[in-house]
Formats: sequence, C-alpha cells, structure tokens
Amino acid sequence: MTSPLNSLLATSGPLVSRHDVLLVDLDGVVYVGANPVRHAVEVLGQARRGGSRVGYVTNNARRTPEEVAAHLREFGLEVVDDDVVTSAQAGARLVASLVPVGSAVLAIGGPGVSAALMERGLRPVMTDSETPQAVMQGYGPDVSWHDLAEGTYAVARGVPFVATNLDLSVPTPRGIAPGNGALVAVIVAVTGVTPLVAGKPESPLMLESIERLAAASPLVIGDRLDTDIEAGSRLGLPSLLVLTGVTGVADLVAAPAHQRPTYVSEDLRGLLEEQPLVEVLPGGAVQCRQACVRVGERGLDVEQGGPDPIDLLRAVAVACWTRADRGEEIDAHRVATDFAAVHAPRAR
Repeated sequence: MTSPLNSLLATSGPLVSRHDVLLVDLDGVVYVGANPVRHAVEVLGQARRGGSRVGYVTNNARRTPEEVAAHLREFGLEVVDDDVVTSAQAGARLVASLVPVGSAVLAIGGPGVSAALMERGLRPVMTDSETPQAVMQGYGPDVSWHDLAEGTYAVARGVPFVATNLDLSVPTPRGIAPGNGALVAVIVAVTGVTPLVAGKPESPLMLESIERLAAASPLVIGDRLDTDIEAGSRLGLPSLLVLTGVTGVADLVAAPAHQRPTYVSEDLRGLLEEQPLVEVLPGGAVQCRQACVRVGERGLDVEQGGPDPIDLLRAVAVACWTRADRGEEIDAHRVATDFAAVHAPRAR
C-alpha cells in the first residue's frame, strides 16, 4: 500500500513485519564510502533473522553481484550472491528482449556489464568492428574516449542502445565525479539517440528485483527521492526514506507528489519501529504524536516540538505537501532552516 500523495502512512506494529522482501539501496543506506552506515548491519541482520528477505538493489553496474555480496559480507552482513540485483542485470534483460540469444553486444563499462550480458546468453564485444547487434552502457572508472567512440559508431548504425542507469555523478573519496549518465550523455549528444534505461527510477531494475527475490509484498528503501523513492512510486510500491544519505529536510518538504515516500525514518532502525500516525487537524495544523506544526508564508511555526525530531520532521513534511498541493508556495530552504533551529535530528 502506498500513502496518499500528501501524507505518510502509519503501522500498527514494526514496519518490517508488513513486508516479505526489503529492496534496499546500497550507497547512503547500507554504506557510505568504505564504511557501513550506523545501525545498518544490526538492523538488516535482525530483519533477516525475523523472516524478511533482504535484497540489495543497486544502480551501480560496475561490479558483479558476487563482488557486491562479498563486499557486504566484509561488513558482517549475511548475504548470498543472489540477494544482490544490479542495473546491469536489468539492462541485460532489456537487451535480451531486443536481440537473439548469442548476439554480440558492445559492452561499455565495468566487469558487471559483461557478466550480466553473458548471464543472458549474449556475447560481449569491445569494438563496433565486431558488428554488435546492440550497445549496453554502464558505469566503469576506466571507460575511455575509445570506448565512447565505439559506442557512438554502433549506435549511429541504428542498433538498440541500453543504459544501465543515468546517474550523473558518483561519490569518490576525493569528491563527486562523473557517473554513467554523464558518459551516456556523450553518445546521446553525438548521435541524437536516447537510450532505453534499466536503473532507478525507471522500472526494469525494480521489476527484475521483484522477480529474482520472489517478492510478494516488497518495501523499497533508499536515501534518494529522485531514484529510490520515485522508482517505488512508479510501480505503486511502498517506500521508506532514510536520512543517512543525500536527502535533506529541504529536499523532503519540497518533494513533488511522485517522489514522496510512504514512510520516513532517521535510519534503518525505522524498520523495527511502529510508524506513527500523521494527521492534518481541523484548522490546518499537522500533528505526529507530540509534535504539532503549521507551515505558512513566513515559514515554519512549531506549536509543539515533542521529544523526537523525526516526528517533527514527519509533521513538517506533510504540512508542506498539503500546502503545495493546494497550489500555495513553499520556501523549502526557509522551512529547513526553521526546522534546524528548533530540533535537528540527533544520534540515538
């Protein structure tokens, strides 16, 4: 069940008890850089022991599922290779629907791209001179001008063009670097051809994950509104936004209807907790347990803060969404500043 577009849903017990499969994003949810996100390992372990299957769903096509699973096991997570689903696997399914089994496919990107194509009975090649019948492009740090040129030659011939994802940037220890979307844009700019896209927020990766993990009642979990949460919304799947990655208060309160989560939590511990009711009261105030707020032209008015900053944030988000859906303007940055001045989220 998804939430009304301007609200959040409540649960009568722990959120995890409502779902058989958790479709968990990786970067910003399970780890940031080389380090696990606080509480992630113990919460996901507890969910797994409680009977939920945990699937790790990533837009990053660079590594194979086996490599990703091995990395997660280094953190202490109980993960089998089949628990990981990548955008390369979803992209390879798209390619396989367009060309015959055994076809040559120009593979641009890291090892995960070629491995996914071979899993589908396709033959990865590196140059257009090998007459590929399709092109699949995924992220790889060693993608060169020559790789992009070969892709351009093939796409210009009219063969199907599939991108694993269109993320414009990737985080690195030195800062933000160009992602697959930036490299795909080179071929698009030269050829004028728009690729089919497998990764979030497009639906193929989520559909691939649901099938591979045999999910009957999945929950999408992520830290990005424009990929994870929107991907769930497009398929009518409930979603949990965690605040351990890129999304901040201003992003959340300004979210358009198709990027609004069903639930919001500080981190993955929200899976083990009952999700509270958020009510729009007569007169326009919004209440979440002890927190009660109004949002107007002058920003945020906190009538009662309550002990939990996430309850306050839930109320603020619903107040802003309700106002926005009436066609009234929201100064998201001012609301975020007012929120921080009252009660910033604290470590628990």
